[in-house]
Amino acid sequence: MNENLFAPFITPTILGITTLPIIMLLPCLILTSPKRWLPNRIQTLQIWLIRLITKQMMAMHNKLGQSWTLMLMSLILFIASTNLLGLLPYSFTPTTQLSMNIGMALPLWMGTVLLGFRNKPKVSLAHFFPQGTPTPLIPMLIVIETISLFIQPLALAVRLTANITAGHLLIHLIGSATLALSSISMAVSTITFAVLFLLTILELAVAMIQAYVFTLLVSLYLHDNT
Repeated sequence: MNENLFAPFITPTILGITTLPIIMLLPCLILTSPKRWLPNRIQTLQIWLIRLITKQMMAMHNKLGQSWTLMLMSLILFIASTNLLGLLPYSFTPTTQLSMNIGMALPLWMGTVLLGFRNKPKVSLAHFFPQGTPTPLIPMLIVIETISLFIQPLALAVRLTANITAGHLLIHLIGSATLALSSISMAVSTITFAVLFLLTILELAVAMIQAYVFTLLVSLYLHDNT
């Protein structure tokens, strides 16, 4: 039986209409705001995680950078919850789409760069030719630094897409192997299933780590421009 490994990464549609906006709204239904005087355990854990991440990520920023706190915390919660929901059976992970990740990375990167040119134009321009650079190397160095600057949003998007897609492909391949080996050798199938279980735990960690890395890099870009 021929099986398309990349079929789970095709955007689902209903009557030709994409369901991606509905899927992207699912994390908002899970991460609800507390409406009681005393929040429950899930909400308490949610508040504790947000405070911990905010303290670690935003401590290095000045007042201008700290004004991005709400946006960055919303970003990390959205990416983490979307990655985790994508590990459920028969689900779809929007962060496996490069177009969506570029759509998240490009406006945030552009906002940090424009903020830097607005508030620190001399420092921002100084990144293109560091002090002490020999005169003959200045044109080549400007081209290299410009290319490296414009590659940053693409690197953000590709890193997130590649890591999430690779993990889903491994789970799919090992799961298919486990099912195929179950009718041949139960012992080998059990070992393969144990590997699949450990890989699933690893993917849970990767889903949260990639959300943290994506947001941390945006935070570093912001720090360099404020």
